Amino acid sequence: MPTQPAVSIDQQSAVPPFEQVRAQLAAGIADHSLAVGLRLPTVRQFAADLGLAANTVARAYRELEEAGLIETRGRAGTFVSAGGDHSLERARRAAEHYASTVLGLGLDAEEALRIVRAALTRP
Repeated sequence: MPTQPAVSIDQQSAVPPFEQVRAQLAAGIADHSLAVGLRLPTVRQFAADLGLAANTVARAYRELEEAGLIETRGRAGTFVSAGGDHSLERARRAAEHYASTVLGLGLDAEEALRIVRAALTRP
């Protein structure tokens, strides 16, 4: 399971907490430390972890979604989107298809990753 994004709130800052959350997540998406397709914590869970009100995290998520940086897929959750980078989006979809295929074949994750590594290192 993916780890939670590293976000810290400075209670002494003049920057509102929702903006601190939004800015730190946006920076992680921009520098690719938060990978396309990463499932983000639920609003309630993230708020509890950060010691914030759920509405504060919900506002940050809403602004990130409006900017195209994250997407909500109903009950499946909220995920880092490709943010307009179509090649990353195509790669994410291909990875989901591959994962579905190898799981259907009964391969474990380590074997599936070995196959991908071998394919990526072919001349």
